[in-house]
Amino acid sequence: MSAIASLCILALALFGAPLFVVIGASGLLNFEAAGTPLPVMAGEHYKLATNPHLITIPLFTLAGFLMAESRAADRLVRVSRALLGWLPGGLGIVVIASCAFFTTFTGASGVTIIALGGLLYPVLLRERYPEKFSLGLITSSGSIGLLFPPSLPIILYGIVSKTSIDELFIAGIVPGMIFLAVLAAYSLYVGRKNKVNRTPFELGEALSSIWMAKWELMVPVVVLVSIYGIPGLTEGLVTIAEASAICAIYLLVVQVFISKDIKLWASDPHTPDLFKVIRESIVMVGAILIILGVALGLTNYMVNEEIPMKILALIQDRITSKFTFLIALTIFLLIVGCLMDIFSAIIVVVPMIIPIAAVYGVHPVHLGIIFLANLEIGYITPPVGMNLFISSLAFNKPVVQLYKMALPFLLLMLTALLIVTFNEGLSLWLVERWAD
Repeated sequence: MSAIASLCILALALFGAPLFVVIGASGLLNFEAAGTPLPVMAGEHYKLATNPHLITIPLFTLAGFLMAESRAADRLVRVSRALLGWLPGGLGIVVIASCAFFTTFTGASGVTIIALGGLLYPVLLRERYPEKFSLGLITSSGSIGLLFPPSLPIILYGIVSKTSIDELFIAGIVPGMIFLAVLAAYSLYVGRKNKVNRTPFELGEALSSIWMAKWELMVPVVVLVSIYGIPGLTEGLVTIAEASAICAIYLLVVQVFISKDIKLWASDPHTPDLFKVIRESIVMVGAILIILGVALGLTNYMVNEEIPMKILALIQDRITSKFTFLIALTIFLLIVGCLMDIFSAIIVVVPMIIPIAAVYGVHPVHLGIIFLANLEIGYITPPVGMNLFISSLAFNKPVVQLYKMALPFLLLMLTALLIVTFNEGLSLWLVERWAD
């Protein structure tokens, strides 16, 4: 590709052109320079369309939007508070658990901050939690949950990397629990230190809240049991694609016909209706699929030109051990995570690092967990972590203040990340048990 063409693409990116335009232009110009027929880009879209897991993206996205537009968040928060509010710092754990559950299905941390932040922030302040801790907790917890099934980033990673999505779903559970445990321990410390108010445990309220949220609490059970079955009793009944359809239909019936939080058709623009939810989910899916199609075309070019191998040759001259490689990979992915949204990062970066990581002996499933965990943390990494700016707008606070508020949580999550990164067994333990 000529220097002039490269400068033009750089200018497009700097002036805010859509990502698919930048990636698509790079692919077309590189193929043209290499003398490759341009229809090869269209061929990548065809390969994408025939991927058996592709249908999971729109269906799980619809399921997430149905959760986000309903009053599911209120019901889940009530359950968490009834069960955990008696602990010192229990409300902080409620925030972490609620955000994790919500982000798992929406796949978008910004949606979680907006949907739950306005509900939980005043409650935290009322219960005597420090303002800095409260804002930092909500900002950081917004991305917690991306490692749990059926997280959309896990599915997208599996499609792009050609790694088993079944195994990625299982592999993310233990690392995800470690992240939750680290933040929960900090919440207990802050709660005890500040002598925050607690909510006495009442069996009647606990049972009542569970009953009110029973349909939402059953969602992960419906998805996981349909895919994997019940250990020792039954095997999985359906594929992931079929489970995504079950999940979407289940939540549509629950939110439209049982809870009635979403109307079939609403004349009031502020009232969520099914048409609006479907339209918003289609817009998001369309953006993902367009970027994915052109990115696969660019990846095809890089593979043909052996670019990952050339990068590997440069790296091997400077990095000789797996340990050093993982450190360098962590730093690189944290930078990527704070500069790009997780969907774009998966599509653009994953094809380049997979062959390099394989040479250093990193298990492909463990690499997926490392990748997603890094991007999860990248959302709160200064100076341009996406969640920092979303919280700044949502709570009307200067983003520089959010840097300071999120710093303790960033350090804690980095600690959890290093534990997971250098202990491959944490990702693979459940996978190996499931295989047996």
